[in-house]
Amino acid sequence: MTIQRYIREHKPVWNELEQLLTLFEKNKNRLEAEHIDRLTYLYKLASSHLAYSQTYYANDEIVVYLNQLVSRTHHVLHAEQWKTSHRLGDFFGRRFIQFLVDRRYMILLAFALFMLGGISGFIAVYIDPLNLAAVTSPELASQIDPYRVGEGHDQLQNAVFSTNIMTNNIRVAILAFVSGITLGLMTVYVLFYNGLIIGALAAVFWQAGTSYVFWAYILPHGIIELAAIFIAGGAGLYLGYRMINPGAYTWKYRLLRTVRESAMLLIGTIPLFVIAAIIEGYVTPSTLPLAAKYTFALVTLLALVLYIAYGRMNQRRHDLNQAKQDQGRSRKSLLAARKPGMTRTST
Repeated sequence: MTIQRYIREHKPVWNELEQLLTLFEKNKNRLEAEHIDRLTYLYKLASSHLAYSQTYYANDEIVVYLNQLVSRTHHVLHAEQWKTSHRLGDFFGRRFIQFLVDRRYMILLAFALFMLGGISGFIAVYIDPLNLAAVTSPELASQIDPYRVGEGHDQLQNAVFSTNIMTNNIRVAILAFVSGITLGLMTVYVLFYNGLIIGALAAVFWQAGTSYVFWAYILPHGIIELAAIFIAGGAGLYLGYRMINPGAYTWKYRLLRTVRESAMLLIGTIPLFVIAAIIEGYVTPSTLPLAAKYTFALVTLLALVLYIAYGRMNQRRHDLNQAKQDQGRSRKSLLAARKPGMTRTST
């Protein structure tokens, strides 16, 4: 059976299951016993579809979709006691990282586009410093002095400054994501242009011999901030890609699914932007030695890597537990299907 036929044959079951899940998650007051029975039945069907897909369509995205659908149903059936705080903990402790892994190639592409812009901006200004005004703007170029970095930072109102930075960065992330509806072209521009500015500024400080100072004021907050922008950009690029190539699904169905999944990535970046803004408001402009700022940047990178590793570990543990539970349910189904009077033979 082709994957297209398989999806067409079982899609009504999956759609009904998603509708029931929405009812369980948002309108619990309307639940009746028959809803629970139906959800249990559809859950078993979806689990069998997942097992079949893993065997015959292992490299198709249908496996990822069914795995998420079965996991979501499992939570509804077996974790009704979860509160909002628990759900948030599960999202940021496991599911968000899984979304990152699933979209890792698009996130890497976003990083590559940013780096391409950065290299282009650096070369342009390195060849001719006057290009800085063309890359940024004449007003911004006139305010850049690589020998006066850090002046006036002691007069900043850190809380207000941090809030403004966070708001601006989230706006850039949302723009990178929403721009996916332009088939990803605007997302490409946003990523390339932001890289262009960083590269141009890096060239100015390089020529002035103050690169060490420049990166000490960029890296402490920049590692987390740029990681969040790459994630949001990757979500936008994936949205644009799926608008062009919906795969085995209808265009409308693929678009709705992609928007929902990519929005989860965008939501997951919000805490990263908050952390980056706090660092940029309090640590970056501080009077700490430059070496200490580089050390702080290294700590943020290590923390980010450990967070991803922690999420991957949680996801593997979750998958293992679910596999054991599915195996147990399959064993019970086989026992229940035995004919009356049939007994095991002992060895």
